[in-house]
Amino acid sequence: MEQNKRIANNILDLVGNTPLIKLNNITKEIDGQFLAKYEAFNPGHSMKDRIASHIIDEAERRGILKPGNKVIETTSGNTGFSIALVCLIKGYECILAVNSKASKGKINMLKALGAKVYVCPANVSANDPRSYYNVAKRLHKETADSVYINQYFNELNAEAHYKTTGPEIWEQTEGEVTHVVVASGTGGTISGVGKYLKEQNSSIKVLGVDAYGSVLKKFHETSELDADEIYPYRIEGLGKNLIPSVTNFKVIDRFEKVTDEDAAHRARELTMKEGLFTGYTSGAVMQATLQYAEQGFFNKDSKVVLILPDHGSRYMEKIYSDDWMQEQGFFDTQKQAKGKVEIVQ
Repeated sequence: MEQNKRIANNILDLVGNTPLIKLNNITKEIDGQFLAKYEAFNPGHSMKDRIASHIIDEAERRGILKPGNKVIETTSGNTGFSIALVCLIKGYECILAVNSKASKGKINMLKALGAKVYVCPANVSANDPRSYYNVAKRLHKETADSVYINQYFNELNAEAHYKTTGPEIWEQTEGEVTHVVVASGTGGTISGVGKYLKEQNSSIKVLGVDAYGSVLKKFHETSELDADEIYPYRIEGLGKNLIPSVTNFKVIDRFEKVTDEDAAHRARELTMKEGLFTGYTSGAVMQATLQYAEQGFFNKDSKVVLILPDHGSRYMEKIYSDDWMQEQGFFDTQKQAKGKVEIVQ
């Protein structure tokens, strides 16, 4: 759809074609041009709109999803919101197994879209019957006429980004992109974007972002899942305690891990320096980009695209809450909140 030139049939017509925005301040001390792919411009305020729309459309086309079916999915919040939005428009009942790291605000938004939400403990193994993976599987088995989306092992996840996000980046940079920095959770984004861009130019570097407490970086380097790498962390939608089959590690050149604290501060810095109100994982992408720069990955001719996955409004009770930041020990004398609130009596 050519936006602003005709009336959208419904809100799903507005998925994709997100802007590429030059970063002017947060990267001014490092070589290269840095461009943010601002996925908060999707109607559901995250890049997950792309996969939700694509997977459900394909399931309908293949006859897997029919009128009256119920859609079941596992989610840390954003995919669930996008699936609930698509289901609402298309008339399907939506049932979600949500990781407990999802904020109350995210869960309330899911409920607002009519989804039935099961909140599952985050800090259990993937094999635990209480994990959101296994709860979703159980719900699928127990629910008649249900279809399990299963984004972690659904190749349509990567295909959505191969067909949309990758081509958009290539066209928006007129083929001049040299690096792309992408957070990896399910691996759909980095796999789809990475495959497309490397088909256009094999010298483009696909740089992954992982969390401390996740197994992805070490698996990429050794092809072994090391359970000793797994421990609790706070960033939502980044990293994994299992290896999603949708992740194509062959198109990824390298992973960089970031800390919870650094990612939180970088998200707030993106807001203050660039006016980009982004989520926790976007902060992780920004932090990883700076770490890659410190290691000499970029030069003055680099054109680096950072995929910023979602909007900051979903993290008001977390990284944009001074109380939460204080409780995590993320504020010190060098890193204090900038804004102030005064109560007028």
